[in-house]
Amino acid sequence: MDKIYFSISEVADMFHINQSNLRFWEKEFKQLKPRRNDKGTRFYTHEDIATIKKIIFLIEEQKLTLAGAKRKLSQRKELVDKQQEIAERLRAIRDELKGIANAL
Repeated sequence: MDKIYFSISEVADMFHINQSNLRFWEKEFKQLKPRRNDKGTRFYTHEDIATIKKIIFLIEEQKLTLAGAKRKLSQRKELVDKQQEIAERLRAIRDELKGIANAL
């Protein structure tokens, strides 16, 4: 059964980033709003995780600043989705080609 909510430590481990980055991004990106319980513990949904994935793509792969990533996410979310999908497909093709080259 697939989990519905993830803790901040699980999400940080998933993306190999610090929990403090997630807390900071939560303040910077209005699209990232994890649920909280009465104690203030964050619970990230699959939608939150997809948003974090987009933020990482924009910052690390597209080399955008935080301001640029915020602007792009708020203005052209569909374009970011397509670019991210293309990058993931190309990465998978590259890995497959490396595997074939190693087999030869």
